[in-house]
Amino acid sequence: MPHDFMPGLAGIPAAKSAVSDVDGERGVLEYRGIRVEELCKRSSYLETTYLLLFGHLPTRSALERWEQDIALHRRLKYSIIDLMKCLPEQGHPMDALQAAVAALGMFYPGRNVTDMENNYWSAVRLIAKLPTIVAAWARLRRGDDTIAPRDELGFSENFFYMLTETTAHPLWVDIFDDCLILHAEHTMNASTFTGLVTASTLADPYTVVASSIGALKGPLHGGANEEVVEMLKKIGTEDRAASYVEEQLRNKRKLMGFGHRVYKVKDPRATILQGLCETLFQTCGTSQLYDIALRVERRAGELFKGKAVHPNVDFYSGIIYEKMGIDTDLFTPIFAMARVSGWLAHWLEQLRENKLFRPDQIYAGEHDRPYVPLDQR
Repeated sequence: MPHDFMPGLAGIPAAKSAVSDVDGERGVLEYRGIRVEELCKRSSYLETTYLLLFGHLPTRSALERWEQDIALHRRLKYSIIDLMKCLPEQGHPMDALQAAVAALGMFYPGRNVTDMENNYWSAVRLIAKLPTIVAAWARLRRGDDTIAPRDELGFSENFFYMLTETTAHPLWVDIFDDCLILHAEHTMNASTFTGLVTASTLADPYTVVASSIGALKGPLHGGANEEVVEMLKKIGTEDRAASYVEEQLRNKRKLMGFGHRVYKVKDPRATILQGLCETLFQTCGTSQLYDIALRVERRAGELFKGKAVHPNVDFYSGIIYEKMGIDTDLFTPIFAMARVSGWLAHWLEQLRENKLFRPDQIYAGEHDRPYVPLDQR
């Protein structure tokens, strides 16, 4: 049977979904039909998670219940914290997050994925506990005690509290919440596809999310925001930005934070994040990394003129987190904190008409090779 081989499955539909949509030609991203610009302006991260999971915006009473359910399930069992204490402190936070999420499934069995009530509470736990895990690991690896969540604090405010035991500036909380909204979902990306493949086996949701975390860790996916900040620090000063871009392109090296498989124009999330950078800096002072980034984008735009290569979501997000004092290697775990809502939305959608993923291949090897005995090789 003949096949057309598409490396990376580029352009090959793998599922039907009503969760989100991207128009790469116009630079439009919608969650359940609502543009992300509108959600950042008027919604919150938790309201957006409700929209993604259940397909519609909640009523006031439904949102209050959802927020309360999340708040009441933020805590971690001491055994999970003890497990994290046994991990090597120099390990990457994404590895610690993946290990802890996988372990959650042993404490909260969710193997019967036909039980919708249990699925609801699994989703609540995962959305609620990922920030606690990330903040706990950030402290444990330095030898500090973990900080218990506070039920009365909002989602983003509580994360900063668990990280630093201080109350964050309200502007930081608002901007961080918008960052989470922008990272919450993005159609059939690598980590979502990984989760769907796992979900198609009817694995429990903790295993599904743990597998997605593994895919997100890679530098070509979620790990790119760390690489952008490292690149900007390596450039060091604004006057070196243009020559760095020229050298990268001359040597056919990747310019981190640029280009996207889908967008032919600037990623709308990058545009929003750039605006959030400027809002943050008006209150908290500018960032040299941002000034360097502007020079990089300007020179790259001149050299890429006529080509569909523009800044993506990773280019500006790390600059915001760095200004907030968040460690660089926590950027991708924060991405996972946000994206778990998208993964779970696709998981619930997959369960409605599940079919095991079992793609074909094009065999490129030999046939009818003889076996050569060991003493004749």
